[in-house]
Amino acid sequence: MSGRSHYLGIPREKIPWYPVINPDLCTNCGACINFCANEVFSPGDSSPEVINPMNCVVGCSACARECPSGAISFMSQKELVALLQKLRQEMAEAKPENK
Repeated sequence: MSGRSHYLGIPREKIPWYPVINPDLCTNCGACINFCANEVFSPGDSSPEVINPMNCVVGCSACARECPSGAISFMSQKELVALLQKLRQEMAEAKPENK
């Protein structure tokens, strides 16, 4: 599956929403790899690797809930909302006015 190119009109590559794996907590059980249908993860030597971060669905953190060791984290939803508002405002200000 390839990542979406935009989210709410914002280019997906401008949105840093993807999982971060704490290798000190990860037991390399593979739950995240088995759970995520978007091929965000790939097996690694000591822990899975995030190989397709832009395939991660913006706002989805279900893999973190599936992780039995709590090794997966994301930015907070509050931070995400603030970032999306800022990016949408920047896009609106950069858009040329139609007259």
